[in-house]
Amino acid sequence: MMEPAIEVGIRRKTFFQTALPVFACGAGLFSDGYVNNVIGSVNTVLKLEYGTVYTDSNAAKYVSDIAFVGTVVGQLFFGFLADRWSRSNSLLVSTVILIVFTALATGSYYHGDAVGMFNMLTAWRFFVGIGIGGEYPAGSVGCAETSGELKEGTRNRWFILFTNTMIDWGFVIGAFVPYVVAAATHDGRLSTIWRTSLGIGVVFPFVLFILRLRLKEPDEFSKESMRHKTPYLLVLRYYGLRLLAVSIVWFLYDFSTYAFGIYTSSILSGIYSSTAPLTTIFGWNTVINLFYIPGTMIGAFASDYIGPKYTLIIGVVLQAVIGYIMAGVYDKISQHIAAFAVVYGIFLSFGEFGPGNNIGLLAAKSCATGVRGRYYGIAAAIGKIGAFVGTWVFPRIEAAGGNDPTKVAQYPFWVASSLALLSALITFFFIPNVGQDTITHEDIKFREYLESHGWDTTQLGLDNKTDSNPTYNEEEHVVQKNLQ
Repeated sequence: MMEPAIEVGIRRKTFFQTALPVFACGAGLFSDGYVNNVIGSVNTVLKLEYGTVYTDSNAAKYVSDIAFVGTVVGQLFFGFLADRWSRSNSLLVSTVILIVFTALATGSYYHGDAVGMFNMLTAWRFFVGIGIGGEYPAGSVGCAETSGELKEGTRNRWFILFTNTMIDWGFVIGAFVPYVVAAATHDGRLSTIWRTSLGIGVVFPFVLFILRLRLKEPDEFSKESMRHKTPYLLVLRYYGLRLLAVSIVWFLYDFSTYAFGIYTSSILSGIYSSTAPLTTIFGWNTVINLFYIPGTMIGAFASDYIGPKYTLIIGVVLQAVIGYIMAGVYDKISQHIAAFAVVYGIFLSFGEFGPGNNIGLLAAKSCATGVRGRYYGIAAAIGKIGAFVGTWVFPRIEAAGGNDPTKVAQYPFWVASSLALLSALITFFFIPNVGQDTITHEDIKFREYLESHGWDTTQLGLDNKTDSNPTYNEEEHVVQKNLQ
């Protein structure tokens, strides 16, 4: 009987060692949820503090959604940078931008002039958006690539828990912090409430910056990078339709989710009287946002068991059903704030169970490593354009209800539910399901496609024979690829 081979000098990584890079890459999206949700409460406070001086200013129209514009710029720019330069270094740059401009937004000031201060706040939030935008292509694709070292059968859930679940916790904390500060000040010191709420947003990216200093490039990126040359026409032929489908679904999801998130405080203040204390409005806002958590947590495990594609479809169909029910019985349910909060929370929860969790996962794993940053960045940018459009269209959908408060609240749910069903159809027909090893298989298929069209695949990787690095070894390169 042969003795089993003994591996000498090989130390297996612990779960913590393999999971930490995944967390460090993806968890920066917490800032996205926090920054974009806290501004809803900040808006409510600014209206109370400055009245018509604020509501009649241009800043009041832009301060909520200007970060979306910056995010789109950041997603496109850092998507290119992450592919053509570095995943880890791109992350560090975006984190620094996020820290610096969140701090500047917190201290917004302009010679004691209120309107000037509003404009400064708006300007800083644009740059905050650029920092957030960098987290998507650089962070999420790095998270997807490093998750390949985790145990098979658990990779989807960890990607989700370290990306979308972090966004959702950002939403919750972004609602909870204004509540705590308002309670501490007994609904007074309005400037303290909104500045402190914004300032807390510096803490988490600062901690992540320290963790990210030790990040290395993911192995997949080192082997499959298109840093040196990208055949854009071939990429477009191969991935164009798939990218379009992923982008549309992301657009439709963000159109509803971010609009509802930003206007939750306004919805609740409409149910309460105009004299309702801030702690009451912010408290219920926190309760509603907590419903994101069970949806994303349960959905993370479902994505491993039934696949991201079908989990997404189930989520949007269930969300549509709840939305239609809410629209149909709104005049009755709105009279009971607890019942409204629960049903509305379930509506949001199914959104996270389905597209919230899985659209980013599908975007990160449905294309080859060499173009993943740009592919993901474009899809995420179109999603954020949906969020931007939603924050503008949402009030107009409400206004279509005229003077009838029931219709004002019903119309957004009719629209959101119908768009959810459209997302289900697009996903079913045009987006592939992804498995545990999809990244590896996708890279192999894309290499074969490029080679079949005469493109020299030895140009792939951070270190190849087209580079000036003299350590490249043709024979070793072939052996490594045969082992994949």
